[in-house]
Amino acid sequence: MNDTWSTGWRRLAGTLLCLTLSGALLAACTEKAAEAPQPPAAGEQEPAQDEPAPEETAPPDAAEQEPAAYTAPLTGLPVEQPADKRPLAVMINNAPAARPQSGLSQADIVYEVLAEGGITRLIGIFQSRGAEETIGPIRSIRPYLIDLGESYGGVLVHAGGSNDAYAIIQRQHKEDLDEISNAGPYFWRDKSRKAPHNLYSSADKLREGADKRGYAEHVELKSYPFHNPADDSVPEGEDAAGVDVTFLLQSYKVSYKYDTATKLYQRFINGKPHIDLNNNEQLTAANVIVLGADQKVLDDVGRLDIDVSSGGKAVLLQRGKVLEGKWVRAKGDVIRFVKDGQEVPLYPGTTYFNIVPNAPSFDSHLQLLK
Repeated sequence: MNDTWSTGWRRLAGTLLCLTLSGALLAACTEKAAEAPQPPAAGEQEPAQDEPAPEETAPPDAAEQEPAAYTAPLTGLPVEQPADKRPLAVMINNAPAARPQSGLSQADIVYEVLAEGGITRLIGIFQSRGAEETIGPIRSIRPYLIDLGESYGGVLVHAGGSNDAYAIIQRQHKEDLDEISNAGPYFWRDKSRKAPHNLYSSADKLREGADKRGYAEHVELKSYPFHNPADDSVPEGEDAAGVDVTFLLQSYKVSYKYDTATKLYQRFINGKPHIDLNNNEQLTAANVIVLGADQKVLDDVGRLDIDVSSGGKAVLLQRGKVLEGKWVRAKGDVIRFVKDGQEVPLYPGTTYFNIVPNAPSFDSHLQLLK
């Protein structure tokens, strides 16, 4: 009897142990099931644990696709910082002994206009570009050069000038930097060249000089309308591969030839590439404007009076096309190219204005290249 009871008790204890273990296992399994990640409900998406969520992932070139925050007013090119500095209007020597010049590839706008002797002078308008790069050689100023430089609100940079130009500067208290009279420390001479073709400065040095003289650092800036940089449309006009410009002397010819690869005009003088000595690169322009102006000789030296205000015939070359129109200039404004009374947008980049005589005719000073 004792053996029977003992055997029954062992069976009952075993059964209770199995039930206890089964409950524990069931509870453990239930707890693990509660901790397991649940599949997303319909319409929901679950981000991968080893990757950022889709909305946090950006294409590697996203920054390149963003439009530029700022645009230079005289070139239409994107810039990283606001282009709000006051322009510098630098008188640059263009005699054969002065070439190749330095710094012209950094100018926003370049004017070319006759001086005495049949040689032209260049005015580089430096606003959004140029820092420590050498600029020059720098030469003297004339009344119409004052007019052109001041049309952009620029500080006039020169070395000497005609009597008429000095009279205007002194009488009207023009803000200028003259190597001879008031700003010598901000210029230097290059001993590898002979005077007067060896005077140089830089945008940084000139701005330092302007600040020293108390000139305004900021002025109301002029600007031009520009095509969108991404605009690849063909502009209005006839086909033209470039233009030859003769200012006065037949032996002194400037040419602009269109490069389809860069969509820029390469500049030549007497058939040779016009180079910037700073980087040994050929000068280029996105827009080339040739305009006619009345002029007269003032004295035996050959000094000129050139009308840069009244307007007249002009042509505009851009993107392999030439457009005939007019140049106009309102009081207090810059020279602008118009067609049928409307200003024509420029393409972003440097613009060259070439001012030729109206005599014997405007058309006699240019030949379009086909």
